[in-house]
Order: sequence, then structure tokens, then C-alpha cells
Amino acid sequence: KPQLVASNDRFCRFLEEHCPVVTETYYPTIWCWEGRVQTLLRPFITSRPQVEYRNELIKTADGGQISLDWFDNHDSLYYPDASTRPTVLLLPGLTGTSKESYILHMIHQSETLGYRCVVFNNRGIAGEELLTPRTYCAANTEDLEAVVHHVHDLHPSAPFMAAGVSMGGMLLLNYLGKTGRDTPLMAAAIFSAGWNVFESVESLEKPLNWLLFNYYLTTCLQSSISRHRQMLEKLFDMDLVMKARTVREFDKQFTSVMFGYRTIDDYYEDASPCRKLKSVGIPVLCLNSVDDVFSPAHAIPVETAKQNANVALVLTSCGGHIGFLEGIWPRKCTYMDRVFKQFVQAVFEHGNKIFSM
Repeated sequence: KPQLVASNDRFCRFLEEHCPVVTETYYPTIWCWEGRVQTLLRPFITSRPQVEYRNELIKTADGGQISLDWFDNHDSLYYPDASTRPTVLLLPGLTGTSKESYILHMIHQSETLGYRCVVFNNRGIAGEELLTPRTYCAANTEDLEAVVHHVHDLHPSAPFMAAGVSMGGMLLLNYLGKTGRDTPLMAAAIFSAGWNVFESVESLEKPLNWLLFNYYLTTCLQSSISRHRQMLEKLFDMDLVMKARTVREFDKQFTSVMFGYRTIDDYYEDASPCRKLKSVGIPVLCLNSVDDVFSPAHAIPVETAKQNANVALVLTSCGGHIGFLEGIWPRKCTYMDRVFKQFVQAVFEHGNKIFSM
């Protein structure tokens, strides 16, 4: 069974009643239960539901643009009125977009419940052009704030919550820690967030983890900016950035410089959601596996979570990073998908039971 960490008895009872998956025994796929194997295989094993998006480009205050992919769910039987159709904002991982299989599965789950989804693609990675020499990072929440208010302004009468995966979860937590209760979001779900960036990069720099994950992630980051080289060369030594062989080296030469941090340690401290968890002002459910090399178990802020009545942690012993595969042939639905579906439905349909906490 997963470990449920929450200081608020009402929140616990709410989850046990309306999101019972968090108290059920999780049986990982027996032939790939180890965390790194789950992490590596999930993208290849899980299916990719068909989703048709409507793309929207919105302008930012600094002259940039953000690409949003909407799944409007106009065929919703439960919520035929678009003005009041519940809306879920989805935040993919580090170099992820609306095309990631875990995002497609979240949309598929939402579709069956009648909800609308919108995917927040970070600047420059979903095919759109960079209009300014700026991309994104886990610490800077300006773009996310703009998107949250844009979506809310379009549908002010619609119940509204968000879900973030990996770096998307870190960004969402940092936003919630900054805004407290001053957000249009009712609640949030966080999956496989890296709680302490120092501990995450140290774990990823261990020899096997570097070979399996770190080098590949670094090349993905470099690939995501190489298309915009002409724009970015105005501010950066791109040859030096392209020589990075670890995420830490990339962040030192590029990310921390772009967002004006004096040192990479300053950036990593600001990007670590564990520092902001105490300030979260709306109900948040966070799922992590303790065998996730991207977010080591000892760095999960269990004690801090116990000090905030709005926070519940669900910790599984297996599952890896965005893995949570279950069943003999885990093609269609993961434990993470089931947590997402039940929690989102609980918030939209029974949320009044926790909003008075």
C-alpha cells in the first residue's frame, strides 16, 4: 500500500472516500518493477490515445508567445454548456509537450468524465518560434501565471484545476507556493516532481543514472534550443552550451544565466519546490515513488508536508519516474492515471468537502 502523508484529517477522509486508489495496494508490473526499468519502458509500452487539439498562441508581456493546445471536449454529455465545463490545465515535463503519452492519457481520462483540458507548452518546444531570447525554467512562474489567468478569463464560470508532471509539477508547486490562496485554481495534482533540485542532479550524476538518463536529458535540452540558435546567440555562447554533458552543466551555462541568477546554486535553490510547500494555499495531491532516481526518497519533504493542511503526499515503494506501470501488459492505464482521474473527479464533483478546510 502507498504511504499517505497528510496532517488534515478531513483531507485524508476526503481522499479515502472519493479517491480510494491512494489507499489501495499498488501492484507494479512484475517483470519491470524496478524504478529505472519502469522509467525507461513506460514511453514505449503505454498506448498513445488519439487526441485532436485546437492550438492557440498567446502573447506575453515581454513580447514572447506561448503555445496552448486545447481539448475542448465539445461532445461532453455531462457538461454540454462550455461556459461551465470543468477545465484541467496540464503541465508536461522538462522537454515534454502535449504529445507525451502521459498527457494523452490524462486527456483521455478527462474526456470520459466530460472535462475540458488545455496543455501549457513551455516556450519554444511545441513548434512555435521564439520571439524573444527566452525559454523557460522550473523557478520562473511568469508564463504559468499568464496562462492560468488567460484560461480563467476565457471561462470564468468553469471549475478550474491543474496537474503537473515532473518539471511541470515543480513549476506548478513553485507557482502555488508563490500565490498561496490567490489563484483561480481550485486544487492541483502533482506527479513525480523533483522536490530538491540539488539532490535530483546529484542522483542523476551517479554513473549508471548518467548513462541511462542524464546524458539523454541533456541532449534533449540542447535539441530543444538548437532550432532557435539564431535568436539565442544574441545572449549566449551557444557553442559552449552545446558542449554540456550533464543537466547541471547545461543549467550552469544556459538556464541560470538566462534568468539572471548569480550562480547555479542560487537557481537550484529557487527552483526547489520543497522550499515553497509550506506556502501552498489550495488542496494539492502529490504522487511520488521512493525509487525515483529523479527525486530521491530522502529529498521528499515529508515533515514539511505534515505542517500544511492543504498538502497530501502519496508515496509508493515502486513506480520510478512517471512510471507506475501495473498489470501484466501495462498498455492502457497506469496507477498514476487512476490517481489523476479519481482526484480530478473528486475535486470537481465533491470539492466542497475540502474547500472549507
